This record gives sequence, structure tokens and C-alpha cells, in this order.
Amino acid sequence: MDPYLRDVLDVCLRLLHVTAAIAWIGASFYFVRLDLALRPPKDARDAKAGVAGEFWGVHGGGLYHSQKYRLAPREMPEPLHWFKWEAYTTWLSGFALLVVLYYFDADVRLVDPAVADLAAWSAIALSIGGLAAGWVVYDVLCRTVGERSQAALAVVGTGLVALAAWGSSELFAARAAYLQVGAMLGTIMVANVLLVIIPAHRRLVRAMEEKREPDAAYLLRAKDRSVHNNYLTLPVLFTMLIAHFAFVFGADDAWLVFVLVAVLTALIRVFFNRWHTGRRVWWIPVAATVGVVALALWLRPDEQPAQTEPVPFAVIQPIVEQRCATCHQGASAPLGVQLETEAQIKAHADDVERQAVLTRAMPPGNATSMTEEERELLGTWIAQSG
Repeated sequence: MDPYLRDVLDVCLRLLHVTAAIAWIGASFYFVRLDLALRPPKDARDAKAGVAGEFWGVHGGGLYHSQKYRLAPREMPEPLHWFKWEAYTTWLSGFALLVVLYYFDADVRLVDPAVADLAAWSAIALSIGGLAAGWVVYDVLCRTVGERSQAALAVVGTGLVALAAWGSSELFAARAAYLQVGAMLGTIMVANVLLVIIPAHRRLVRAMEEKREPDAAYLLRAKDRSVHNNYLTLPVLFTMLIAHFAFVFGADDAWLVFVLVAVLTALIRVFFNRWHTGRRVWWIPVAATVGVVALALWLRPDEQPAQTEPVPFAVIQPIVEQRCATCHQGASAPLGVQLETEAQIKAHADDVERQAVLTRAMPPGNATSMTEEERELLGTWIAQSG
């Protein structure tokens, strides 16, 4: 794909993706808080009419009164607002980004021969198959293990996330492996909306229109999936953001780092969900903070041993030209990092050291075949020139 066209599509799709995700996550967080903060209705007439709980809030210069029915009111409310397009738009734009950035350039961004020597088409097939398989396995677990115990489902689900993270790290380039797991979790979330939550809402509306009692089982299942989405949100956001930080996805045992972060971020949602019910479980943020500090110390790259012999710029210039500047040149250089002159290389020396020397995240998939000796020379020159 033409690099400029890819950049244009990247900007447009990324803006759409982030905007839709904000709308989806915001609605999810709000409705979970609303549901957890409901209090029995004070008006006996509301309770008699089927109101299970009510919530008063102040926002935007006014007071809002929300009510939730045990099943449904006697008459169909009009208009009835649905919450689904935010989820669909988030997934469609995210998958389009995956196609534009990773599938079109699979040889460079998705495949790393040092990890698994895959053909581009097979790597793409494995990636798409993983998205579908993740949903199928999760849905089966929900209908079996989850029907008996949500706690057991959480334990088994965490194990399967760990398996997916490890498997992705054995198949794809480091950055792509993280995004693959995030895409699998995001696919589970949107499939929950498309295949479970919205169909349950349609059944509810249909029952109201036909003047009959709705089936509560479908609504309870939809509620469970909505709660699952709430806990998956922060791990997915982590994969979206961490793709810019090579010291994480390029670390040894990066898959394990993802699992630990997923657990920590899910715990944060537990803390806020308890908060919404009036409980303050302070050990959770304390434990999460300790966990983050421990991870940061663990992920700190080892300093490269300095060589005694000086490495002149003339030695590393051809290395940068052959291994780095093929992408990092001109106005379309990634993140504006141009590596064509000695001054530019020195200006971005810290970035080059982190990305190419310490974490080895660059070049992506080691597409230009940078050797370990070249990385050491580059690191030595940076240390000596600094």
C-alpha cells in the first residue's frame, strides 16, 4: 500500500475508532454504575408499577431521575433509545485499522521470522481465526461454566486469556501479538452486544408489544455479558495504548506482562464497581499500585555494556541507512522520526536506543534483518556520543 494513503487511512480510522470507543465505554461505565447504585423507589406507586430501583444524579446544570424496571413497564415507551452502534462502529473501525496497518503489510508488521516463519497469508488467517475462536470458546464457557459459577468462569477465562497471549507471542511479531489479544477481547465484547445483549432487548420489546411477560432468563444473560464487557474494557484499552511503548510489548515474557496487567486493570474495575454500591475496598488500588511499580522495575531494560573502543559515526551510518532509514525518512517518517542525517540520529538517540537496541522492537518484525552485532555497535555509539 502507498505509505501516504496508509497514513491517511490510519488517521481517519483511528479518529473514528477512538471516538466510537469513548462513546461505547462511556455508556458501559455509566450504565454499570447506574445499575449498581440503584436504590429501592421511595414512591409506593413506582414499586407497584414494577420499578426495581431508582437513581438521582446531577450533571450538566440539572437533576436527572433514572428508574429501572424489574422486567418492563406496562406500555411501550416512545422513543426508546438503543445503545449498540457505538459498539459496532468501534469494532468495525478497529478491524479496518488491523487490516490497513497489519494485514496489508503482514510481512513487515504481523510476521517476525525470528518468532515464527509464517507466510503472510497464513499469519492473516491465524489472526482472523483467533478472533472467531476467541468468541466461540468464550460463549461456550459462558453457557456451561458461567451458568454454574461466575467466579469459576473468571478463573477459567483468565487462564484462556493467558493462553491466547502466549499463543500470540509464539506466532506474531511482538507489537502485533499484543494487538491480536486486544482484538480478540474486543471481538468478544462486540459479539456480546450483537449476539446476546441486543437480541435479549429485542425479545423484551417484542414481549411488551404482545402484552405478555418477558422471559427473564434472556435479560439476566444479557446483564451478565454486559458486566463481562465492563471488566474487559481496560485490558483492551491497554493493548490499544501500549502498542506505542516497546519496552512493554518488546520485553521478555511480554505475554505474561499482558496477563498481569489485565488482572490489575480488571481489579480496578472491581474497585469502582464496589464503590458504586457504597463499599470502599482500599486494598485493591494499593495492590494495583504495588503491582504497577513491580512491573515497571521488572521491565526496566538492562543497560548495554560499554565497549572501550570508540565507534565512529561512519561505522553506524550505513547501519542506520540500511536498517532504519528505509522507513524513517521524509515527511511520512513514522511519528516524524527522521533518521537521515547525523544530527537527526543524535536528536532521536534515546528513541533509537530503546526501540532498536534495548527492546529490539525495531525494525518491525526485524524486516531489514538488523544483526545483534549492529545493535551493539549502535548502542555503543549512542552511549559514547551522549
